[in-house]
This record gives sequence, structure tokens and C-alpha cells, in this order.
Amino acid sequence: MAFPALSPDEPDEPGVSGVSGASGASGEPGASTSRQTRLRVKVCGLTRQEDAASCARLGVHLGGFIFHASSPRNVDPACVADMDTGRMLRVGVFVRQSVDEVVRTMRVARLHMAQLHGGQDVAFCKELVAALADILPEVLSGMSPSSGGEHADSPHDMARGRLLRAVWPARHATTVSFEHELAALAPHVGHFVFDAGTSGGGHGATLPWDALEGLSCPRPWLLAGGLGPDNVERAVRACHPWGVDLNSGVESAPGIKDMQRIENALVALAACGDASGPEARIGDARS
Repeated sequence: MAFPALSPDEPDEPGVSGVSGASGASGEPGASTSRQTRLRVKVCGLTRQEDAASCARLGVHLGGFIFHASSPRNVDPACVADMDTGRMLRVGVFVRQSVDEVVRTMRVARLHMAQLHGGQDVAFCKELVAALADILPEVLSGMSPSSGGEHADSPHDMARGRLLRAVWPARHATTVSFEHELAALAPHVGHFVFDAGTSGGGHGATLPWDALEGLSCPRPWLLAGGLGPDNVERAVRACHPWGVDLNSGVESAPGIKDMQRIENALVALAACGDASGPEARIGDARS
């Protein structure tokens, strides 16, 4: 089974808040709102078809599926393969797997991207990018997943654009130390996910958003950590991320998404307007 191709990030793709006319898994129109923002929205910890379909209808850009046995949001790759996720990009979250296991799960679950959420080191990232680069050219025929038709520099660039790496600012005593970690990882990943705490995720804690303002980050990054309709606008205005990663803050129980909370969060994000960071295309990982 081949990897699915990434859809180019065209202006008429589903918007952050469910632009009228956006179609999801069932082809039904998404909820209409009056504004659209450049922010990218990921809803992680999806476990049910109905939640995935609703997120797609609302215009969520990325759907996250967690493959970690001890997580209450753990899912089986075969079940994910059967899910219809509309136009959302499918992201697998990996914690303890080997490179071979990540690649195999991506194939089985029909994933577009891999998110490394277990502190995997540079060597792991390099090995995974190399493994994906051996497969991607025959799928994408040399086209960049982020450019809407522009040729990528190499298969390595295409593969790197499919990789997200979670990082934890709280592990660092200073901003300079954190920036050094980002700089070391950046040549081997396409995006970062800034999460709260010092490991793991989905526990509801938030980051000190003001401390991230002005951070020098060489890749587009998503803000995670306890985000929901009550705080996501404040978070975005404080630190200007490229996107947000919603999980526990939009649930009624672990793995059970609350669609009203998601819709309210999207409305709050639309109110941010241009409060997000510099625009970047999904999958853009080139230097």
C-alpha cells in the first residue's frame, strides 16, 4: 500500500473555521463562518469515525492518531485505515516505535505524516527521513507536497516535510538552550510541535505563551498543551504560532471529541485574523 499524496495547500482548501462549501468525509458542507485565518489547525487523539468526519466538515487541516499502547487515545492502525477523513491530512503520533514500525504503520493506516512524540534523537529522525525518501518519489512523482506543483529539491526534502517533532520548552532553563535544540533538529524535520510539561502530552497543562514570543524557530511550529475554546485566542495572540494542536481541551472524555468545543475553538481562532506567525504551507520543510 502506498502513502497517500499530500494535497497542495491551495486557497480553496477547507479553512480554519469551516469555510462555507468545504467538504468533509461525507461531502456535506462545512459550518460557515465569516472569517478565515492562516493558522493551521490539528485535532489530535482522534479515535472515532464520527469525530474525524465532523472535524473534516469543520475544516480542520490535520487529524492526529496516537499509536501508543498506554495512551487512553491509542488506536489500531487497521481501524485508522478504515476511517474516512475527507480532506484532512492524517498524522500518526509515535512514541516508542522503531523506524521500521513507524513506516509500516504509516503504510497500514494510510498516513500522510508522522509526528515523533517520544524525544526521538537526530539519528532517529535522519533514519526515518531516509526510509521515507526511498518510498515517496514513486508516490509523488517528484512533486513537492507543499508547493502546489513546484518541484522539490530532492526526495529528502519531500520526506522531511512529512515529519513533525514534538519538543518541550520546559526542559530548558533558557530560551537560548531551547533554540539550540531546535537548530540541531531542524535539518531533519519539517515542523515542530511545542508541548507542555517535559514529556508526553494530552494532560491538559499549558505553556507559558508569553515566553515563546520572539523565539527563533527555523521551522513552522504548532502550539499544543491544554488549548481549548476558552484560551486558544489568547495563546495565539501571545506567541504567534504557525498552527495549533487541539486535544484534551476539546474533549468530553479521553479520545471522545466534543464538537461544540471544537467549533467554538475554531470561531475563536478565526477572530485572531493575522495574529498568527508567518504563513507557511503544510509540509514545507525546505531550507
